[in-house]
Amino acid sequence: MTALDRLVAAVVTLDGRQAVAARRRLDSLTKPRGSLGRLEELAAQVVVITGDPMPRIDAPVIFTLAGDHGVATEGVSAYPQAVTAQMVENFARGGAGVNVLARHVGARVIVADVGVAGPLAADLGIVHCRVAAGTRSITAGPAMARSEALEAIAAGAAIVESAAPDCVGTGEMGIGNTTSASALTAALTGADPGMVTGRGTGVTDEVWVRKVEAVRRALAVNRPDADDPLGVLAALGGFEIAGLVGVVLAGAARRAPVVLDGFIATAAALIAARLAPATRDYLIAAHRSAEPGHVRLLEALGLTPYLELGMRLGEGTGAALGIGLLRGALACYREMATFKEAGVSERVR
Repeated sequence: MTALDRLVAAVVTLDGRQAVAARRRLDSLTKPRGSLGRLEELAAQVVVITGDPMPRIDAPVIFTLAGDHGVATEGVSAYPQAVTAQMVENFARGGAGVNVLARHVGARVIVADVGVAGPLAADLGIVHCRVAAGTRSITAGPAMARSEALEAIAAGAAIVESAAPDCVGTGEMGIGNTTSASALTAALTGADPGMVTGRGTGVTDEVWVRKVEAVRRALAVNRPDADDPLGVLAALGGFEIAGLVGVVLAGAARRAPVVLDGFIATAAALIAARLAPATRDYLIAAHRSAEPGHVRLLEALGLTPYLELGMRLGEGTGAALGIGLLRGALACYREMATFKEAGVSERVR
C-alpha cells in the first residue's frame, strides 16, 4: 500500500446509531425540543464522529497552509505573488485575521510552507515542508506532478499527526489560489467556469474575465478526469490545497471533527472525499463564502454551512468561527441540566 492508500484506509465509516442517544440527551435538557436549532445537530454529529457520548474539544488546531501558484503570472489577482510570503510572516507574528479569531475561540494556529515561492526565514516559527517553490501555471499544463501532489498530501497529514488535535480547522494562503480552486470546482462538478469563478481578492471586471479565461484554458490543456481526483489535483491544484487534502484525511482518520473554512479549503475537502468517501461525515462547513464556486462544492459534499457572513478572506478565519460554534454546542450538550436534574416540569404530553 502507498502512504495515500494507508491514509484513505484509516478513515472509518461512522456508526450513525450513536446519534440516537445524543438526540435523547438533547431532548432531555431544560429547553423546548429542538430550540437550539442547528447547534443540536452539531453536537450530535460530534458525538458520532468521536464515538464519545460526552465529547469535548480541548485542543483545536487551525492548519493554515501556504503555497504559490504559477497561474498568478496570468494577472488573475489584485495582489502580487510576494504577498504570500509576506502573509506567512504575518501569520507567524500573530497579526492576521485567523490569529485574532483563533485566539478568540481558544484555538491554536499552525502555519506551514508547503510551496511558497519566496524565501522564508528558517526560524520563523512555522512548519517548513516545501515541496517546490510554487506550482507551474495550470494554463500551460499540470500544476505539479502526481508525485509532488502525493508529497504535499503526506506533508499535510504529517503536520496533523504531529499536532495531535481533537478538532481540525482548515486554512490556506496563496496568491492565485481562487483561480486554482475555480478550476478544480469546474473539473470535479462539471460546472461552467464562468459560474464558479469569483472575484477572489476583489479583482476588477477586466481581471475577472482574464481569470475565467485562464480557468477555461487550464481545463482545455489538462483535460482532467473527474474520476481521477488525484490527477485533477495534480493538474489544477496547488501545494497548499494538496496539503489540505492530507489535513482533512488525517483529521478524519483521527476521528476528529474537520471544520472547513471557505472556497479553497472546501475544494480540498471534495478531493479528500472523492479519495475516501467516508470522509464526508467528518466534515463541518463553518460558513458559505462569497465566492460563487463555494456553493457548488458544498452541494457536491451534501453540506449545509452554519454561517453566511459574506466572508472571502480564507486563512482559516471561517474555520475559527466554526470552532467557536462547535465548542458552544458541546458546552450546552454537556453542561445544561436535564429536566430531572433541575426539577423542571417537562412538556405536557
